[in-house]
Amino acid sequence: MVNKKSIIILTIITIILIALYVFLGISSSNFGYFFPRRLTRILGIIIVAFTISISTVIFQAFTNNRILTPNMLGFDSMYMLTQSAVIFILGSGSFLIVNQYANFITSLVVMVTLSTLLYGVLFKKMGNQLISMLMIGIILSTLFRSLSSFFQMVIDPNEFSIIQDKSFVSFNNMNTNILWVVLFITLIILVYISDEFKKIDIIALGKDHAINLGINYDKNMRKYLIIISFLIAVATALVGPIMFLGLLVVNMARAISKTYKHTSLIFISFLLALIFLVGGQFLLERVFNFSVPLSIVINFIGGIYMLFLLRKEMVV
Repeated sequence: MVNKKSIIILTIITIILIALYVFLGISSSNFGYFFPRRLTRILGIIIVAFTISISTVIFQAFTNNRILTPNMLGFDSMYMLTQSAVIFILGSGSFLIVNQYANFITSLVVMVTLSTLLYGVLFKKMGNQLISMLMIGIILSTLFRSLSSFFQMVIDPNEFSIIQDKSFVSFNNMNTNILWVVLFITLIILVYISDEFKKIDIIALGKDHAINLGINYDKNMRKYLIIISFLIAVATALVGPIMFLGLLVVNMARAISKTYKHTSLIFISFLLALIFLVGGQFLLERVFNFSVPLSIVINFIGGIYMLFLLRKEMVV
C-alpha cells in the first residue's frame, strides 16, 4: 500500500521550497528582474526532476535491478560525445551548432540511435548481472569521455571553447535556449508513457514472467531504451550530467511507497528529486553563495549511497 501521508508531506515540502526559492527576497523594485529568471529556473528543475526520475524507474524495471541507472551506464557521456563529434565533423560554424534547436535535435537523434543499438545488444547478452553491467558501464563511460577528450584535443581552440560551454552547463548556468523544446518533448513522453505503467509493472517481474503474461519483452525493451535516451538527453542538455540523483530518489521512493505500482513510485521519486534540487539550489544560492555546484554535492552523496547499496547487495 502507498503511504498517502508521506505523499502529502512530500508534496507540502515541495510546494514550500518552490515558494521560498521563487519569492524570497523579491520586492516591487526587483520583481521584473528576479521573478522571470527564478520561474524559468524552477521550470527547468521540474523538467530535470521528472526526466531523471521516470527514466531511472523505467530503466530499473526492465533491468530488474535497483542499483543500475542510465547515467551509470554512460547515457549522459554519450550525449557529450555526440556534441563533441558534431563540432569535430561539421565545425562550429555549422547550422547544427549555431542553431540551438537543430543542435539539440541532431544530438537527440544520434544518441537515441546509438543507445538503442548498443544497449539493446548489451542487455540481451548480459541480462541483469549487476557486477558485469556496472563494469561495462564504467568501461563505456570512460570510452565515451576519452573519445570526447580526443575530439576536443584535435579541434580548433575556438571550437574547443564551445564544447567547454556545453560541458559546464549546471543549475546555475542552465541552457534556457532549448527550454521550451525540451518541455514539449517531455510532455509528449509523459502523455505516451502514462498508458504504459501497467505494462511496466509486469515487466518489472522479470523477463520470463513478462513473456509468460503475454508481453513482447524485446520489443518493449527497445521502446523504453528510446524513451530513456530522450529523457537523459533532455536532462543533460539542460543542466549537464548528474550521475547519482536517480539512484538516490528512486531507492528512497521505494522505501517510502512500499508498492509495486510504478505510477506511485514515479510520482514519489519526482517529489523527492524536486526536494533535493530546489532545496539544494536554495541553500547553495542563499546560504553558501555558490561555493560548490549542486551536481557535485548530489554526486558525492549518491556515490556514498551507491557503495552502501553495493555492500548490502554483496552481504545478501
